[in-house]
Amino acid sequence: MSFFDRLKQQAANAKGNSSNSSSGGGNATYSVVLHDLPVNLAQLQSMPEASLKEPQNTAALTIAALCIYPIDKNASLEMLSFLQGPRELTPYDKQFIQDRFRDKDYVPRSYFEGATPNNNYEPSVPYTITLFENPYSRSQEGYLTLHVNSGGADSPRQIKLRLKPSTGQWFLWEQFLLSDIRKPVSADPWA
Repeated sequence: MSFFDRLKQQAANAKGNSSNSSSGGGNATYSVVLHDLPVNLAQLQSMPEASLKEPQNTAALTIAALCIYPIDKNASLEMLSFLQGPRELTPYDKQFIQDRFRDKDYVPRSYFEGATPNNNYEPSVPYTITLFENPYSRSQEGYLTLHVNSGGADSPRQIKLRLKPSTGQWFLWEQFLLSDIRKPVSADPWA
């Protein structure tokens, strides 16, 4: 069953998720495991990761929310709005996301382990995302920039998060996840 077939089936059934994370010293690395991907806001909010107390969970849920965009644009935007907290999605944000998805629904899937151009960005299940910090990730107080590798790009992409001190939650501030990557083999006439 393809990635989108699984997501469509989940949307029809609508329930579930789980995560796991770990970190190392120095430049921390985090692994977040999602057994299912949320297909709507209620499902995302019911996940333990949705407490947003750990920045890597907010980053992983951002990728998961972007994955649903080709199937249900409104559900994806509602999830992204929740992940941004007090900062609303602007019309510019929505247009930017829409423009980036033209003929490239595979980009957010490329951040899951096992997703490469050779397998048309079909991620391994459970869905695992590995994020990491670099020496500059915490250069601005109250913000954290996490990096994530794509199976179709040579350099990592960034997700910037902002801490809300009154709640201890990490919210999405900026994402640089939708840049172009290598085409999947099925869409590459030169493959």
